[in-house]
Amino acid sequence: MTTGLSRVWSRLLVPFVALFLVFQLTGCGDNEADQRKAFNDFLQNTVMRSGEHLPSLSEDQKQKFGKYVTDYAIIYGFSQQVNRAVDTGMKPVVDELSAIRTPQDYLIRRDSLRQASGSLNVLAQQIQSARSQADSSKAALKQPDDLKPVYDKVYTRVVTQPSDTLITLLPALQSLSENAVQAGDFLQQQGEQVTFNGPDIQFPTQQQATQYNTLMNNLSANAQALTQAQSALQQDFR
Repeated sequence: MTTGLSRVWSRLLVPFVALFLVFQLTGCGDNEADQRKAFNDFLQNTVMRSGEHLPSLSEDQKQKFGKYVTDYAIIYGFSQQVNRAVDTGMKPVVDELSAIRTPQDYLIRRDSLRQASGSLNVLAQQIQSARSQADSSKAALKQPDDLKPVYDKVYTRVVTQPSDTLITLLPALQSLSENAVQAGDFLQQQGEQVTFNGPDIQFPTQQQATQYNTLMNNLSANAQALTQAQSALQQDFR
């Protein structure tokens, strides 16, 4: 009797365990689908409509997104790195150049501008490094077909376009700042020979005036870089 009963329970146990595993797998699948949908909605309705800064995730959102928190960390981490790099590397140069309104300002601000512009080369390296790291991390992702195009669109907006813009802009901004420093150095070398009168400047010789005009022409050739840099600081890449 005991042996027969044991066999009956054994036969019943097999389909019960199988049924439990089906329920368990189904539950996992639904959970992943819910996480993917929540993350997809967040990308489309929050990230793509966000203002100047990407939002950080709340604990509740981390729970809802599950494994996709890692996907968001790629673009969020990049935006934070670029934000810090731009604030410390490019913004001081833009502020210095924007403050130059008269010829005498080239002389007054040459040392502070020289110091600020020294960080532009480092900034370019930081942005290229952050971009490379983000690209590598993205390439390793295995995203479902319904998520990938949405994520790709966000990635282009947050990572690709801003980094392309900045990497292209920085050499011209570097040249502009160097030209402005050279103008300041030239005016410093003239000592008391030069006369400032608001927006006007006078030199005792035509040769000095010609040298100064050449420096101004060099500045004019790269002047657009300042406007582009000011615009980049206001763009939606952070």
